[in-house]
Amino acid sequence: MSEPDTITSLETKTRPWWLRIPLTLQIAIALLLAVSLGIALGAGNPSPENATFITNLAIPAELVLKALRALATPLILVAVLHTFMTTTIPGTAGRRLAVLLLTNTTVAILIGLLVANVLHPGSWGTLAAPTGAEQVTGQSVDPWGLFKDAVPDAILKPLVDNNVIQLIVIALSFGIVLRALKSEQIAQGKTAYQPIEDVIAILFEAVIRILNWVIALVPLAVFGIVAKTVAERGFAPFQSLAAFIVAVLVALVLQACYYLTRVKLGSWVNPIKFLMGGSDAFITAFSTSSSTVTMPITFEVLQTKLGLRESSASLGALVGANFNNDGTALYEAMSALYISQVIGQHLDLGQQLIVVLTSIFASVGAAGIPNAGLVTMTLVFTSVGLPTQYIALLVTVDWFLDRCRTAINVMGDMTVSALLDGKKPRTLDEA
Repeated sequence: MSEPDTITSLETKTRPWWLRIPLTLQIAIALLLAVSLGIALGAGNPSPENATFITNLAIPAELVLKALRALATPLILVAVLHTFMTTTIPGTAGRRLAVLLLTNTTVAILIGLLVANVLHPGSWGTLAAPTGAEQVTGQSVDPWGLFKDAVPDAILKPLVDNNVIQLIVIALSFGIVLRALKSEQIAQGKTAYQPIEDVIAILFEAVIRILNWVIALVPLAVFGIVAKTVAERGFAPFQSLAAFIVAVLVALVLQACYYLTRVKLGSWVNPIKFLMGGSDAFITAFSTSSSTVTMPITFEVLQTKLGLRESSASLGALVGANFNNDGTALYEAMSALYISQVIGQHLDLGQQLIVVLTSIFASVGAAGIPNAGLVTMTLVFTSVGLPTQYIALLVTVDWFLDRCRTAINVMGDMTVSALLDGKKPRTLDEA
């Protein structure tokens, strides 16, 4: 056993016993206990003397949500900078990769918005407004106003204000410049860029670790919000959430069909072989809720079971995985539209375009760890004036949908690899 493996094993053994339970099982236990407590407290007809206790049940969810909002902007900023500084993409293949990633993510978001607009899951039931949520009146989007406001008054202001457009400008500006400086110094044989790259890597790791602490509290948040909802409203609110689950699954299936169509038309790989050969990666993604954990398996099946060239497999599975989070982008766009339907706040075409733009960028910052999409979702909601408090209600179903969208993320990575491989299979000389 290698030294890192030994350290990881020791860390696992020293963790408290409840943290060794898989997150999904923790959430499932929390749901059962929450439903039981909600029924015991009245299941829609609570007694007045329990009102304060029931209200306080939502405190863990509120704290988790505040932490997610606080982490959203630094996560995206350092994730983008880290990606620019560490990712190596060859010229021609890199441009094609960028086009494929942008196309796939945009299609995913458009599919999500189409399904949400057609099925209108937010009208299938009612959701009680979470504590602190305020009704926000929709405002028309002024393109020139967005353009003028894109440049912040101060560099750190977007981090404080959660201003998505300004954050995009800052992240892209610094990312592009730092990458150019690194390339210039490498060409000159200099290494002055290394300390900055190391600092960015450490900051990224620090944000991820703090995010893991917050994610560890998600079962407690689920317990509190579900118990409170069942106690105050019974099971009626979950009808609307069930409709949301159905709508998201329909959209994810349509995205999968889009992938298979692209594979059929744009590569030499047979779509049936694509599904069967990638089954190990899909199952791993669904079971772990992490595209990062699945990455080595994805890379292996692309070469051994699908027979793709190593260069194509590495670009799609290793490089593309840092940018390609189509399932996450689709889910965040649908979540915004769903909540807008629930609260009766109509999002016009301009606002939905803002959702598209924000979801594309937020999906890049969504780290490949479980439930990271909950963090970046706060930026999507903020961009169109939706109350972020409603995200606490989505936490109750996110544990399942996160697994489904992670599988789609991995399927998107594999699709990109197949398209980069072209329409001619590799020869014996390339094997």
